[in-house]
Amino acid sequence: MVQKAERVIAPFGTREIAAPLVQASNRRAGKPARAGKPIGNITRGTTNPNRMRRLDRWLTGPQAWRLRTAGDPLVVDLGYGATPTTAVELFDRLSTVRPDVRVWGIEIEPERVRAATALERPGLGFLLGGFELPVQGRPVLVRAFNVLRQYEEADVEGIWQLVQGRLSPEGLFIDGTCDEIGRRLTWIAVGRQGPLSLSISMRFGSFDLPSEAAERLPKALIHRNVPGEAVHALLQAMDKAWLDSAPLQPFGNRQRWISMCSALREDGWPVQDGASRWRLGEITVDWEAVTPGR
Repeated sequence: MVQKAERVIAPFGTREIAAPLVQASNRRAGKPARAGKPIGNITRGTTNPNRMRRLDRWLTGPQAWRLRTAGDPLVVDLGYGATPTTAVELFDRLSTVRPDVRVWGIEIEPERVRAATALERPGLGFLLGGFELPVQGRPVLVRAFNVLRQYEEADVEGIWQLVQGRLSPEGLFIDGTCDEIGRRLTWIAVGRQGPLSLSISMRFGSFDLPSEAAERLPKALIHRNVPGEAVHALLQAMDKAWLDSAPLQPFGNRQRWISMCSALREDGWPVQDGASRWRLGEITVDWEAVTPGR
């Protein structure tokens, strides 16, 4: 059963209360400590194999340095859904970068956790919990996909801050949204000090215009896709550059997307990375380029 979304608001919008939420012992032997009621709401739980492949490819690509340099390669898949498929895939993929990675799948619905325990193995486990992150240590990566979309926009900053307070110094919280089979993904990368970037990744052949990603924007931005807002301007600029690059279509969508990204950078948009990432149907821009109300 899907829980009707409840407001998740301050005072937990301050980092200071994060630590006390993870003090008491977990009843399941050998599991990290947890105290009190998990913070958050039950999601629909939609899960499909390879749904997060595009994001995981980013984590094992431009962001792999975070795992490689981490003293404690602790990772959390927060709200993995009705089945633990994406958590298992995350563990397998991150293991190629850091063989000693530890991935905890966290769910707020007890039955989902019970069902997942059969898939536990060294380095991969499952816990009951929410945004308080009932794990010992400070994660270097926390992934929450299709989780925050059910909350109020006004609650997002507080949720971000709660998770930020649990991150390692170089840790990253990924707040993202995608379609059911992983053709269109968007995510915001949030560091300990605040949001860092917005990424859009789309499967070639699944869209006519890049702005079709708008329906999958994270909660912090989805209601901001209106004239006068920065994210709307970005999507419109992407459409224009995509259309202007139409003469490259005979050479394939990859060349057309690369041309679009290059044109955006030339026009002053703070586009990160280079052709090796762009050719995947991916674009990442600095957060300052899409900050709401900017």
